[in-house]
Amino acid sequence: MRTLTSYADLLAIPFTNEPLLRFDDAESTAMGQALARVSAALGREYPLIIGGGRVRTATRVTSVNPACPSQIVGVHAEADATTADRAVNAAFDAFGTWRFAPVDERAGLLLRVAAEVRARRLELSAWLIFEVGKNWREADAEVAEAIDFLEFYAREAIRLADSAPPIQFPGERDQLAYIPVGVCAVLPPWNFPLAILAGLTTAAIACGNTVVVKPSPEAPTIAAIFMEILERCDLPAGVVNLLQGGVEVGKALVEHPKTRVIAFTGSKAAGLDIHQRAALRRPGQPGIKRTVLEMGGKDAIIVDREADLDQAVEGVVAAAFGYNGQKCSACSRVIVDEAVYDEFVARLIPAATALQHGDPATDAAVGPVINEAAYRRVLDYIETGAREGRILVGGRALTPAAAATVIRPVATIEYPRLRGAAALVTAPAFAAPVVA
Repeated sequence: MRTLTSYADLLAIPFTNEPLLRFDDAESTAMGQALARVSAALGREYPLIIGGGRVRTATRVTSVNPACPSQIVGVHAEADATTADRAVNAAFDAFGTWRFAPVDERAGLLLRVAAEVRARRLELSAWLIFEVGKNWREADAEVAEAIDFLEFYAREAIRLADSAPPIQFPGERDQLAYIPVGVCAVLPPWNFPLAILAGLTTAAIACGNTVVVKPSPEAPTIAAIFMEILERCDLPAGVVNLLQGGVEVGKALVEHPKTRVIAFTGSKAAGLDIHQRAALRRPGQPGIKRTVLEMGGKDAIIVDREADLDQAVEGVVAAAFGYNGQKCSACSRVIVDEAVYDEFVARLIPAATALQHGDPATDAAVGPVINEAAYRRVLDYIETGAREGRILVGGRALTPAAAATVIRPVATIEYPRLRGAAALVTAPAFAAPVVA
């Protein structure tokens, strides 16, 4: 495990992105073994973690495998407004000492966590496969991204600690210092439940803040596993606290007068609601809250007549159907020059049809959507598209929702020479294996 002995040691090692696995024979065998080990650990119970202590409650959040909803991934104690208040106060108390921790201590913690995540890379991928339905490559890419955040933010903490003012006026001795602000509420999404959780959490603590994490109810187990890693790497008690629960717990954290920053990734509607709530000053609140809000997109790819159509088709298929379209960066619209439209469509149909569908544990290219509500919503979108346009590929469920939420194969809906607005094309962002 790499250790940090000085600022110079870290800065002398340039940041590079973590290489992705190729899943050759040896790596594939190791991935199968990791899946078997994690499968044997499914169904465990997990407490809340507040101030380093374990808190058990009367109600539960149960996580299931979207590829097999009868399989329980984890059972978690559920927080409420009272436990949210305890967690914020625990983080506030820990802030009194953590804010003064030397930057090399904070950066060193992130490097230890990065090394532990790297050592448990396949295990963490297996948890992502079981809990949120990612295939092997999507899961591995997310673990690599989590490592990147940890390594990058450790370096950024050092860089920011050594900041200097851009201008020194004659006769003045100017200084520039970045200071931590306090308790951060971290609200990560279910579609990147490790990478975004790790990034938002460790960016805050690297700069001397403390954190209360409330992950999505669809992905509580990977958050609990990451919390175990933080503690294994000597995270001080109270610096990161873990709650589980739904919208009401999130609202309690956002509205708490001791919360100074809210970092959120999710839907536009939820993000705007958080922004509005954070703007209201509560009794006892010492300052203005900051919000960091990453919200969903409605992304398009434009294919003009000069494009390499093979590359365009490959890019559209990867962007639209990677992780079943459940990303804010997923392509949900393709706008094609009329001169190459027919040829592009003729190449897109077989490429989309060739995608393998099934259980992500077998590394199928396309697996389930996250839950039954998403499954129903996607089928509704496809029905809308069938009324407004013409389905070129797929557009039907492969399985009943009780068995697995897999939709066959992916829906490609044609709006030839569109004039005016169509509901599916102009709809708000949605996470679905659908492209129009």
